[in-house]
Order: sequence, then structure tokens, then C-alpha cells
Amino acid sequence: MLLAYARVSTDEQNLDRQIDALVKYGVDKRNIYMEKITGTKREREQLNKMISELQDGDTVIITDLTRISRSTKDLLDIIEQIKSKRASIKSIKDTWLDTTTDNPYNDFLLTVMSGLSQLERDLISQRTKEGLASAKARGRNGGRPSKQNEKGETVKVLYSSGMKIVDIVKQTGLSRSTVNRIIKKI
Repeated sequence: MLLAYARVSTDEQNLDRQIDALVKYGVDKRNIYMEKITGTKREREQLNKMISELQDGDTVIITDLTRISRSTKDLLDIIEQIKSKRASIKSIKDTWLDTTTDNPYNDFLLTVMSGLSQLERDLISQRTKEGLASAKARGRNGGRPSKQNEKGETVKVLYSSGMKIVDIVKQTGLSRSTVNRIIKKI
């Protein structure tokens, strides 16, 4: 039987492209295990469920290598778990990832390509950290804007006018601790 695994990293991302490709490949939509979680986490509910339900002769279809894992160690471990169930794994994009045949070149390419995938992820992380450090050295903070900065003036005005903290929290949507930190700065 064909089973499939589809994953995106965040809730804002969409699984439609992967699902369409898997259905086009011949996987019944009811046999697609889907989740929205980073590929760097090894413990993933739907992935673990799929592996536990695998039976002898099943084939797991993925759209590409990065959907199953972003870590070489985890990827090789996941593939070993699939093989231990006497099942196979096959990638639509990465045609070299195909354990349905006993080809030593596939195992070699799997090891090399998974290493390259992890290298890419590590380089992105390193460049991000370097960029944030560079911005910080120039007096700019990276990341998400602080709610204290966005609504700080509103909190100050409301508090100065005599409004209770509970009411400020309700009106601004900020947490009580954030409101207290803003007030403490006044």
C-alpha cells in the first residue's frame, strides 16, 4: 500500500502543494499523514503514527527529502525504522531516494544528500545569527517588534488617566506582566 507523509514548518504554511503532488503520484488522500511542525524536531506525532502503522510491503511516499527530516542523523534513523518494518520509502523529487530496490548507490546518495540538506540548514542558521549580531552592533534589534514599544504610549496614557491595570490589560490585549513592565518604566 502507498502511504505518504507531508509536513510544513509553521501554521502559516500550506500543505496543498505536497498533497496535490502525492495524490497525483497515486496516494489515496486518506493515507497521507500531515502535520505542521519543524523538521528539526524528531518527535512528530503524525510521523511516529505512520511509522507505527507501517506493514510489510508498504511504501512511504514523500515529495522531497526535507519533508521527512532536516537532520542527517534523524533522517537515517527514520529510514532505518521504515526498513525495519519491511517497508520502503520513495521521494517524488529526489528520484535517487528509493529503497524499493536493493541498490547500494541509493544508500550512498541518501547519506551524501542528507548531509548536504543538514549543511544547508546549518548555514542558514549561521547566517541568520551573524546578521542579527551585525544589526545589533549597529543599534538595530532583529526579530519581532516588542509589544512594549508598540503599545507602550497607550499604556502610559491610560495608566496616567487613572485606569486600573486590569482594565488596561483588557483594552490593549497585552499581558498583565507586560503592562506592569511598561508602568515600571514610567
